[in-house]
Amino acid sequence: MLIAQVKGHVVSTAKVDNLSGRKLLLVEVVTVRPDGLHGTGRDMVCVDAVGAGTDEVVLVVMGSSARTAPELGSVPTDAAVIAILDTLTSAGQSLDLGHVSEAAG
Repeated sequence: MLIAQVKGHVVSTAKVDNLSGRKLLLVEVVTVRPDGLHGTGRDMVCVDAVGAGTDEVVLVVMGSSARTAPELGSVPTDAAVIAILDTLTSAGQSLDLGHVSEAAG
């Protein structure tokens, strides 16, 4: 699993039937440090299974874990957003993720 921040969405008018009606998100993988989240420069497109929005911090699964998420049924994907994160705790410090817009980068 990866922690990422939603940067935007992807629009596609031509796609396989199983992707119709699915929101595609552009996310950037982030690292967690004591001073907050930091972007890695690694962007990816994910199928959204939870209704995430721009700037939210999310949990991304890849590979077979993405393809077997019950909310996605038979959607052909290699990456899926499966959770919107509220708080991260590491080394005794908690980071509230409710308002982290532009924290990564």
